[in-house]
Amino acid sequence: MQLDRAALAAFLRSRRSALQPEDVGLPHGRRRRTSGLRREEVAALCNMSVDYYARLERERGPQPSDQMLASIALGLHLEPAERDHLFRLGGHHPPTRDATDEHISPGMLRILDRLEDTPAEIVTELGETLRQTRLGLALTGDTASLRGPARSLGYRWFADPGSRRLYAAEDHEFLSRLFASGLRELTARRGPASRAARLAEALRAGNDEFRSLWERHEVGLQPRETKRFVHPEVGGLELACQTLADPVQGHLLLVYTAASGSDSADKLRLLEVVGSQRI
Repeated sequence: MQLDRAALAAFLRSRRSALQPEDVGLPHGRRRRTSGLRREEVAALCNMSVDYYARLERERGPQPSDQMLASIALGLHLEPAERDHLFRLGGHHPPTRDATDEHISPGMLRILDRLEDTPAEIVTELGETLRQTRLGLALTGDTASLRGPARSLGYRWFADPGSRRLYAAEDHEFLSRLFASGLRELTARRGPASRAARLAEALRAGNDEFRSLWERHEVGLQPRETKRFVHPEVGGLELACQTLADPVQGHLLLVYTAASGSDSADKLRLLEVVGSQRI
C-alpha cells in the first residue's frame, strides 16, 4: 500500500480537533482559542515527539511505521474502523481484528482516563498490560513497557521468580494454579497456533513447576476479588479488584480499590504521593 500524505494529514487534524481535553482525561484549562486538542497533547498521548507528530500533520517526515500508527490510533481514541483507515492512509495493511488485537476501544479508554486517582490497568486475555493509570503504574510498576513473552503476567510468574515479590507469599500457590489453569483454557479456546499455545509450550519446556501444574489439567479457577500486594515502599495492601470486560476486543479493565478508612486506603494515598514523586 502507498502512503497518502495529504489524506493522512487531513485525517489526523480532523480527529485531533474532534477530541476535547476531558475526553482523554486532561483538564480543559483556559485560553483555548480553538476546539480540540493541541498537537503537544496528542504527541504526549501517543508517546512520540511533538516534532514528529507535527510533521505528519504538515505532510512531511518519513512514512510512519505500523507501531507509530498503532500508537496514534490509541492516542486519538480511534474506533476500529477509524484505526483501519489510518493504517491504509499511512501505507500499511490494517491489523487483523481478532483476540490478539491490542487496539483499545475508545469507550474503555475514556473510563480509564477518568480513574487517574485510582490504580487501574487495561490488559489482554493473556495478562499483557496495554495501558495504566499513574497510580496503577506506581502500584505494579511499568508493565505496559515490557516486550516479548514477558509482557504476560502469567509467563513472568513462572519465568521470572522476582515478579512474585509484589504478591503476598500465602497467595503464591493459588496464583500459580490460576495462571496455569487460565493458560490451558486459552490454549484450548484459541488453538495450537495461538500465542497462548506458544507461551504454554515455552513454559512447559523450561519450568518444572508449570509443567507439573499443566499436567493436572485444572480448569475453571477464578481470580479472587481481593488482591494482596506487597509494595516495596508502602508495604502490604489488600485491594478489591473490579473487572470490566470488553466482549469485542477481549480486553479487561482492572480497577483496584481499598475499603474506606482501612490501612490499605491510607497506603494508597501515600502511594499516590510516592508514585508521583518517582514518576
